[in-house]
Amino acid sequence: MIQPAEQANIYTFKSKEFVRWVAQNIDAPLKRGPGGKILEKVKGGLVGEFFNWAKRNSTWPLHFGIMCCAIEMAATSDPRYDVERFGVIYRSSPRQVDVLLLNGPISLKLRPAVRRLYEQMAEPKWVIAMGECTICGGPYYDSYSIVKGSYTFVPTDIFIPGCPVRPEALIDGFLKLSAKIRAEKSGWVRTKKGRLVSAREGQLMNMGKGEYTYEVPQVRS
Repeated sequence: MIQPAEQANIYTFKSKEFVRWVAQNIDAPLKRGPGGKILEKVKGGLVGEFFNWAKRNSTWPLHFGIMCCAIEMAATSDPRYDVERFGVIYRSSPRQVDVLLLNGPISLKLRPAVRRLYEQMAEPKWVIAMGECTICGGPYYDSYSIVKGSYTFVPTDIFIPGCPVRPEALIDGFLKLSAKIRAEKSGWVRTKKGRLVSAREGQLMNMGKGEYTYEVPQVRS
């Protein structure tokens, strides 16, 4: 007979809780010890550069198609574009991916499932919004059942405008994400217009109380 988790002393963590537990129970004691300074130098030196190189050259997105932009997503893997040469390999499990690639209008019925997929991904993770429908609702903006932008409920790092998005634009989006990961050490990325954007955080609306919603506040006359 299998014992309940409480009786068997089995603890389950979400990804953020596990990272927090590791920081409190493993990283903190190591930093307080005599080897803390040495460990920080190793992390920021060759080892840190190696892990950063590995992260930016193995951005594995979730094999998840929503609507018409999923056709363009599939086209980037054909021999003509061959996105795999950049380390972009599609995986079918959220446990094995780094990037949540959203490519189509997200309905209210689909929104909780997308959020659940994001929560199941391990850290570090990033989100790419592909196409007008994902960014702001696109032609379905006034529809009662369409989310007005993925950034309202998942932190979105890269926005790729277009309807539909060309494979070249999607490849450029992954290259932008790679540049953002490279700049994580400095913390900021400078755009072509000279604006500084965060290299460590995605965009998420301030909803209050930590909740996410599907509706963007609007002022209608």
